[in-house]
Amino acid sequence: MADDFARLVSQANPAASRTTQYQHPGNGYPPSAAPPRDSHASTLLLDPFFDDEDEGEPDSAFGGPPTLQTKEGESKSHLPARAAPLAGVSMSSLTTSGNQQSWTFDQDDSPTEIPKPLLRESKKVSRRRWKWPWQKEQILTGERVIALNNPASNAEFGSNYVSTTKYNMMTFVPKFLFEQFSKYANLFFLFTALIQQIPGVSPTNRWTTVAPLTFVLLASAFKEVQEDLKRHQSDSDLNSRQAKVLAPDGSFASTKWQDIKVGDVIRLENDDFIPADLILLSSSEPEGFCYIETSNLDGETNLKIKQASPQTSDLTSPSLVTALHGSLRSEHPNNSLYTYEGSLDLITSAGFPKQVPLGPDQMLLRGAQIRNTSWAYGLVVFTGHETKLMRNATAAPIKRTAVETQVNIQIVFLFILLLALSVGSTIGASIRSWFFATKQWYLMETNSLGGRAKGFVEDILTFIILYNNLIPISLMVTIEVVKFQQAQFINSDLDMYYAKTDTPAVCRTSSLVEELGQIEYVFSDKTGTLTRNEMEFRCCSIGGVAYAAEVDDARREEGEGLDAWRTFDEMRALLEPGNPFVGKKVAGTQKGREMIREFLTLLAVCHTVIPQFKDEKLVYQASSPDEAALVAGAELLGFRFTTRKPKSVFVDVLGVTEEYQILNVCEFNSTRKRMSTVVRTPDGKIKLYCKGADTVILERLSPSQSYTEKTIAHLEDYATEGLRTLCIAYREISESEYKQWSTIYDQAAATINGRGEAMDKAAEIIEKDMFLLGATAVEDKLQEGVPDTIHTLQLAGIKVWVLTGDRQETAINIGMSCRLITESMNLVIVNEGTMHDTKQSIERRLIAVKSQRSSGELEDLALIIDGKSLTYALDKEVSKLFLELAIMCKAVICCRVSPLQKALVVKLVKKNHKSLLLAIGDGANDVSMIQAAHIGVGISGVEGLQAARSADVAISQFRYLKKLLLVHGAWSYRRLSKLILYSFYKNIVLYMTQFWFSFFNNFSGQISFESWTFTFYNVLFTLLPPLVIGIFDQFVSARILDRYPQLYILGQKNAFFTKTAFWLWIGNALYHSIIAFGFSIILFWGDLKEPTGLDSGIWFWGTMLYLAVLLTVLGKAALVSDIWTKYTVAAIPGSFVFTMLFLPLYIAIAPNIGFSLEYLGLDPRLFTNPVFWFTILLVPAICLCRDFVWKYYQRTYSPESYHIAQEIQKYNIPDYRPRQTQFQNAIKKVRAVQRMRRNRGFAFSQTENPARQDQARLIRAYDTSKTHARPSGY
Repeated sequence: MADDFARLVSQANPAASRTTQYQHPGNGYPPSAAPPRDSHASTLLLDPFFDDEDEGEPDSAFGGPPTLQTKEGESKSHLPARAAPLAGVSMSSLTTSGNQQSWTFDQDDSPTEIPKPLLRESKKVSRRRWKWPWQKEQILTGERVIALNNPASNAEFGSNYVSTTKYNMMTFVPKFLFEQFSKYANLFFLFTALIQQIPGVSPTNRWTTVAPLTFVLLASAFKEVQEDLKRHQSDSDLNSRQAKVLAPDGSFASTKWQDIKVGDVIRLENDDFIPADLILLSSSEPEGFCYIETSNLDGETNLKIKQASPQTSDLTSPSLVTALHGSLRSEHPNNSLYTYEGSLDLITSAGFPKQVPLGPDQMLLRGAQIRNTSWAYGLVVFTGHETKLMRNATAAPIKRTAVETQVNIQIVFLFILLLALSVGSTIGASIRSWFFATKQWYLMETNSLGGRAKGFVEDILTFIILYNNLIPISLMVTIEVVKFQQAQFINSDLDMYYAKTDTPAVCRTSSLVEELGQIEYVFSDKTGTLTRNEMEFRCCSIGGVAYAAEVDDARREEGEGLDAWRTFDEMRALLEPGNPFVGKKVAGTQKGREMIREFLTLLAVCHTVIPQFKDEKLVYQASSPDEAALVAGAELLGFRFTTRKPKSVFVDVLGVTEEYQILNVCEFNSTRKRMSTVVRTPDGKIKLYCKGADTVILERLSPSQSYTEKTIAHLEDYATEGLRTLCIAYREISESEYKQWSTIYDQAAATINGRGEAMDKAAEIIEKDMFLLGATAVEDKLQEGVPDTIHTLQLAGIKVWVLTGDRQETAINIGMSCRLITESMNLVIVNEGTMHDTKQSIERRLIAVKSQRSSGELEDLALIIDGKSLTYALDKEVSKLFLELAIMCKAVICCRVSPLQKALVVKLVKKNHKSLLLAIGDGANDVSMIQAAHIGVGISGVEGLQAARSADVAISQFRYLKKLLLVHGAWSYRRLSKLILYSFYKNIVLYMTQFWFSFFNNFSGQISFESWTFTFYNVLFTLLPPLVIGIFDQFVSARILDRYPQLYILGQKNAFFTKTAFWLWIGNALYHSIIAFGFSIILFWGDLKEPTGLDSGIWFWGTMLYLAVLLTVLGKAALVSDIWTKYTVAAIPGSFVFTMLFLPLYIAIAPNIGFSLEYLGLDPRLFTNPVFWFTILLVPAICLCRDFVWKYYQRTYSPESYHIAQEIQKYNIPDYRPRQTQFQNAIKKVRAVQRMRRNRGFAFSQTENPARQDQARLIRAYDTSKTHARPSGY
């Protein structure tokens, strides 16, 4: 087990398993004149499950106190000897040994000569060379050394060009041919085309297979090129974006992303996407702070705080950056998003070396976006496919559909049937030649053993060519054309067009359209896919009174007087002094007014938001979008937070500016689930303002509380609507108590080891005996139509799994609001910290579920599992148990998962379950998941997102998934199924008559139809019916499919393309061929005599049989068509009319130009004979009589569900299903309240790091009253 676990570790985080040791680059660093360094080597263990967001753990490997200095700006070692532990590693684990690798940083005591600043003698890395697809990537060892301000020395590194295409000029032909000839039909026809070239073997023209096969391959190649050109265009748009690159002369040149090189310095501005992996050198913010949004990478909406190293944060002008000399020693490219190791080896102006340690705090990843930061300088360290983002992406896979795989199997069956017929016919021919050769002396056949053996082989090849069209050569190209047209229908569907962003749906991989109708599992990202990344302050409860932006009549009628809900406008009216009408409405007006003021003051003061004015408009920047929403809510209600200084904040209270001194900040983290601020109010009082989850606030209240019950009732109301709630409380603190506690707080803040825990304990002392003011409710706004879409998908039998980077409470909250988790579901929560506990937890819950189901209780379940537990659950030992439990649940939510884990979850289900999977997401973190699933859907319309470019289908809103699957998917699957079965049927009907004819032509290989007419059957006369069925047929309308989503289950069960259906169609084809051949033989027994007294001949009989079969198969197409359009009329009756016009002309003209001599003189004899017309009308009627009777019987006495739906559609029957809306709503309310008492999401999602106190340091660094003093970066 330990070995398997270690293997999973190394796969999940390659950066964790590196054995690289940091060494000096060998370029003469450090100089001999450098002071002696500490000889102690810092050795730290790297946790493979590094996660910079884990509770109580530092944000980076360099999260400890600053490095000790010997001289100003000089560090003693690469890492501080007493640094805080790495993220994911407890202090106790540092002393243990195991599979983890240690970091070793060499210390050099010997001084050497100072080198020239821009020269280095490091070993050259080879230039990027062509790599064959089968070549394994070379594992790099050592370290990457990048010269500063020396582009020539960095020329060896790869470009920033990124490609997500399936083909390029070199790989198109081999990849395309491999994909095409993996289809057995194409392989078979290639074989047939080759043996047709053997002289004396083919009974037909030698080009009758080569020409159609070439056409099929060219059509497929055209479709593939068209689809890949779209990917090329997307890549080109991305690679052509502009960035500002620092030139040697200190100016900034506008450069395409693809031309950015390792070692370049980039100037990023607010809202810019990061073009490559950069080291943050400096920014416009105090102390080098920089905000980035990583929802495109890890799905989290909260802003991450990055900070430049103190040694580089003062490089705020181009001249200072261009003066840098030295090199950057960095780890090699890897796929670990949360780790980074590096060191800047600088040479000061005095000629002394200076080493600056770098970690994840300084790493800006490609795909992230700069937020709330005017500008920042970044040094390019990884480019293009070496960036961490692209390392998490995989090459566009060649996906093959289940229907395509089944067609391959069916073609194998038909090939076996063909071989059996060929061998049987060859045996018949051998019997003729061996036993009846003397009676058939005029054939002059050889009697030698060798001649007979040669004849046996040639006969087999002859019959293979004769029967080869049992496998329809037009099938593959017809499928390709139909799929391409289905994709165009998706692209042009106005119901899936999003006007706001002018974004239509785009089907990038048309070869997968039928699988859209068979999906059983949908794996969805949350942020940006289900939600809009927008937080809105919706409701609050103050002093037991509920307030909301809008209050409907039902809310007003629920309570009377004080219990009635009120609007925000009424709250503002209550705050206005001297309002004569307020007192009549509300009892205790003065007390209510005071509580509202205190409540709104707390919202405006207790936070870590930074205000900024942009274009004379106040904008709030916050690492937590929830906090920004609360501050914006306070502004809406008249309490406007305007300015932050290092020690105070200024709030505009109803037009009057008030200053509140910020004495202390007790930060939020996942353990505390709350945040507190100690402030001194304008009147000199000291108050503790606290906001947090209701579970932690309620237990810290003083004994006498007036509004607890009413507030809890309101919290339950908010939670049932899927809102994220916080409780708001405060207390006054005496001067003496504060002085005593402040000493404890300062001691905790000065603690080196265990600072986070000490700070939490200090906060615990002051956060007690608080008074409950009320609660807030923030809405994480869903995309339009998400709840209805998820509910409809569940009705359609599709299980929805949400894989998100958000915390557990947030994910559950969103699950509630989007109806993924319903009131009737029981929550199964797995949140364990070790492999053993995770396995036990899953086993225990699995046993409970099985015993419950065995007793007859079929309660719906929802599984919620945390990222750390999921790491263990994906281990080989536990994965089967986890999957068994997950499949039993109607909904699954995986929280705090990495991009790699998303892909691993999809692959786990894909490998162990035969269901078809769809993954949908909007960010680069979803690409691996999208490519792992059978179908990948990307949310497009948001600039800079990679998911849509890597997906098979791109849509702009999650709600469009409903029509994509339930309508386009269901139609495509049904159409393709019918097209394939009909194509097999029509070929077998005609070409089996050749086999029956063999019994009458002495197994000589004689064909009954002219060669090119034989070929025209597939590529001309019966080409349109399967095309029109595949493109336009609708077994039910879009309205019915939307109304009855349960019809989608037919596709999940593969009801239309089963083995039984295949063999029934084959049996029906054999029946029709026997009837058609038998009746024609009976009518022509002894040959038909013409009025001239001559025999009509084989070509007369053969052409008549050919047209009878043609009319039969066209009649069958008419019977199986569910909808008749003008295209259907043109394809089915039209094909026969075209044949009856084309064939006489062909028969008349072709022989006269030396082509198709078999038809010489046939035209006047054939079409004037009444027997001919009688036969081609009688035979189809007899053949199709059975089909018509069966169709009547099935629809009348044994109808399928879609037959009933067709009748509802045809006769427009109203839906009389009972609607117990009011009863269901009442049950929903009761169940929701019961559930929400246990699970209420709280509105906090900011980055946390208790040991470093990031938020407290951040707000102390800002003085927004001096914005004009900030550097411009120029």
